[in-house]
Amino acid sequence: QVQLVESGGGLVQAGGSLRLSCAASGRTFSSTVMGWFRQAPEKEREFVAAISWSGSSTIYADSVKGRFMISRNNAKTTVYLQMNSLKAEDTAVYYCAAGLGFPSYRSHLYDYWGQGTQVTVSS
Repeated sequence: QVQLVESGGGLVQAGGSLRLSCAASGRTFSSTVMGWFRQAPEKEREFVAAISWSGSSTIYADSVKGRFMISRNNAKTTVYLQMNSLKAEDTAVYYCAAGLGFPSYRSHLYDYWGQGTQVTVSS
């Protein structure tokens, strides 16, 4: 079992920045692939970014590439999502997820999910 708790969401103006954190507990964090997903009102959940267990491999959705950066600190069992140049369309509930294998955009490959943190970008 892995428990995930997101934090760092809030209200920010367009062009601003936020840093999301996801604290993990339970099974060995360093062996898990971590991902961030988001879901806007009346839209399906979509992939944002993912990172390998070592941190050496990352993937991003095209919509956030160059603006967002995922990282992890295995000693602190925490994964981060640095979000810069935020846009109104980034408004969503952001979820972190944990799984095994390689970083993937496929949500069904992640076994554990957090409760989510709201990010609202005002234009």
